Amino acid sequence: MIQENINLQPHNTFGLESIAKNFASFNSIDELKALLTLNQTAQHELLVLGGGSNILLTKDFDGLVLKNDLMGIEVISEDSNQCLVKASAGEEWHEFVLYAIKNNLGGIENLSLIPGSVGASPMQNIGAYGVEIKDVFHELEALNIETLTIETFNAEQCSFGYRESVFKRTLKGKYVILNMTLNLTKVHELNTSYGAIENQLAEMEISKPTIKNVSDAVISIRQSKLPDPKKIGNSGSFFKNPVIGKKQFAALKEKFPNIAHYPLDEDHIKLAAGWLIDQAGWKGKTIENYGVHKNQALVLVNYGGANGQDIYNLSQAILESIQTIYGVTLEREVNII
Repeated sequence: MIQENINLQPHNTFGLESIAKNFASFNSIDELKALLTLNQTAQHELLVLGGGSNILLTKDFDGLVLKNDLMGIEVISEDSNQCLVKASAGEEWHEFVLYAIKNNLGGIENLSLIPGSVGASPMQNIGAYGVEIKDVFHELEALNIETLTIETFNAEQCSFGYRESVFKRTLKGKYVILNMTLNLTKVHELNTSYGAIENQLAEMEISKPTIKNVSDAVISIRQSKLPDPKKIGNSGSFFKNPVIGKKQFAALKEKFPNIAHYPLDEDHIKLAAGWLIDQAGWKGKTIENYGVHKNQALVLVNYGGANGQDIYNLSQAILESIQTIYGVTLEREVNII
């Protein structure tokens, strides 16, 4: 059933008010097809929402918002070493991670406590602590909005990149992701290479960690650095870590000897956007009822009652500041609506 003039505040983790002219949720593919058929006649602009954790609503939406509530997790196949697990797009991502750990299925424990839905995870190619979705991805099914047919995409067809996929570029707005199948492990190779995880495990006095131990360590680290969206409105990391060439990095290193960085390949270096923003003086900066989080400069926050345009303007000021100081171009990770 399509509702009119619905406030999207409960449906985005920034907690921003935005009125959708038309709104409906769906929990079956048939229901989704029926809603899309109606919209083909009405020709409204379309916005599909999952967990609402990676969007910044800067205005009211004069179209149709569809909330993806497709649920379900099932094992597709397994052997002694691995297991293919399909999760519907409306499932909460962290709950899916907990399901995997409970069933001793590894590969996504480093991605614990990332906000959002399963359906958004391949779209963003979410990643943390040395692991990305593409590392365990098998395939996904998506509904073609124009033809209303279900299509299957493998990893190559998804064209995964750093915090992006084909669904954020050439196929943006053309498909609704229905489910995703991951290849999870029964015999685990843990990734604790990020120092923060190793240090946290040491604090926990764990020398032979399990996937649950790694998950617990990641959760502890994230909780110490990042605000809970249920308490302070935010979308997690607002900016991507920029990637630059080695020549540009050498010049920056000479000027800023302590610049935080990670070697990416033979020709490129990944910079820590949080470090750049922090050193530029933005960390903890508050403007009325919004600002930059005190513990993590990558996170912009709504302390209550802010509007999306204000937060967008703050992000623009940060982008310009980083460009001026370092000559580095930051990109927003969130989708601007």
